[in-house]
Amino acid sequence: MASSYLPMPEPTVPKRPLSSYKLISYDIYGTLVDWETAIVRLLQPLVSRIPSSSPLSQEYQDSTTAGSEGRIKLAAKYNDIEHELEAKNPSQRYDELLQDIYLRIASDFGVGEATEVSTKQEAKQFGESIGTWPPFPDTVDACQRLVRQHGFKLVPLSNVDRASFARTCAGPLQGVDFFRVYTAQDIGSYKPDLRNFEYLIKHAKEDAGVEKHEILHVAQSIFHDHIPAKTMGLASVWINRKGAGMGGNEAIRGIHERGEVGYGWRFGTLGELADEVEREKREQGK
Repeated sequence: MASSYLPMPEPTVPKRPLSSYKLISYDIYGTLVDWETAIVRLLQPLVSRIPSSSPLSQEYQDSTTAGSEGRIKLAAKYNDIEHELEAKNPSQRYDELLQDIYLRIASDFGVGEATEVSTKQEAKQFGESIGTWPPFPDTVDACQRLVRQHGFKLVPLSNVDRASFARTCAGPLQGVDFFRVYTAQDIGSYKPDLRNFEYLIKHAKEDAGVEKHEILHVAQSIFHDHIPAKTMGLASVWINRKGAGMGGNEAIRGIHERGEVGYGWRFGTLGELADEVEREKREQGK
């Protein structure tokens, strides 16, 4: 479902120029980093071992193809299990939670028992893979422009552990200057828990002298980020990337129609957001 067919929601707070905000809080995996492509690729050892007699072998057979039904279903399955385990184990480190997700999917696919040793090793590698997940092509340049040319403070608000995010910063996001990093491990809960957003608002004030109305939350996930952002009264931007499996289903339409989100802007990439900030500043200069 293309974003152009979705109604723009009523903004949570009155819109004003993007360039008037001081701090951008980011969701990372899905917004800056292409978690879906990485996850789908890393789950292929399980998909390939689904018994041919199982109806699931047909359901997920095309899961490597961008925009395919199999890929969307695999991403959705991962997302559902992730949310369930995050709610059940809010203080568990994310790399360990990833291992549990992998083993759970293996069990659901009926491939765990016959290859128990290799599956457990794959699960461990899955949990350690976060630092290898690739950035979107526009990510690093857009972040650098927002900091160096426009003076934004960039702060991740991420469902991840500190060590895993450090590997992401040293690898895929090398060159991005983050002001602070707020992780689920720091907070003791996972988004969409409101405690994560309370932590953001409190620490933006303490660490940067930035008030709530000066924070712009930028994220791809409607469920993890934009619904709680509206509840907390935060201005937000939806990065709705083309082909993202979790950004294109009827549930997203229902959320919009029920008024559960209140983002003020919608872009296809982070680069488009940086372009719009630059356009605003050119207009202001005139």
